[in-house]
Amino acid sequence: MSEFFSRGFGGRRRPPEGKADRIPPGQYYEAGFPVLTAGPTPTVETGSWSFSVDGVVGAARSWSWDEFQALPAEEVPCDIHCVTKWTKLDTSFRGVSVDTLLADVEPLGGYATAFSYGGYTTNLALEDLTDGKAWVVTEWEGEPLPSEHGGPARLLVPHLYFWKSAKWVAGLRLMDHDEPGFWESNGYHMHGDPWREERYWND
Repeated sequence: MSEFFSRGFGGRRRPPEGKADRIPPGQYYEAGFPVLTAGPTPTVETGSWSFSVDGVVGAARSWSWDEFQALPAEEVPCDIHCVTKWTKLDTSFRGVSVDTLLADVEPLGGYATAFSYGGYTTNLALEDLTDGKAWVVTEWEGEPLPSEHGGPARLLVPHLYFWKSAKWVAGLRLMDHDEPGFWESNGYHMHGDPWREERYWND
């Protein structure tokens, strides 16, 4: 398994009063936003960025950066939970709901692989991407998403461990079966629910 490289940890602190119940089992409160990646940060210019939805669909679609920016976007206040056991509360992203991206695609399979610039992949059930559960985000705290946090765009699936929120995302490939992505092939859980501590294969 590739080694995590990290920086930006603010140290373990007690969660703000009244918010401890929002931290899943085995997690600790993190005030900062640690940078975790399994390799070098790719440079992705918005002029060459695109996002596609293909695979087992009625009609594949793709969007350039300008076309994507024209889609209806929304603020996404959320908590995020990393499998390395930190939880960040009350962060905010802005992006396009996956429901919007799938509206004219007609998914015909129950699973998806998110794929990224740089080669990263992660698997998700379609039910974890729809009904207001997932977004492709381009802003964090009112500013363009930094490259170290996955900019110009990343997947955001805040109800699952954060490795499922693929950085530098380039698209979703719909599938009729569940297929492990990068970390799942190296021992991480196929689903990744932080409230069930679904960290590794046998959890």
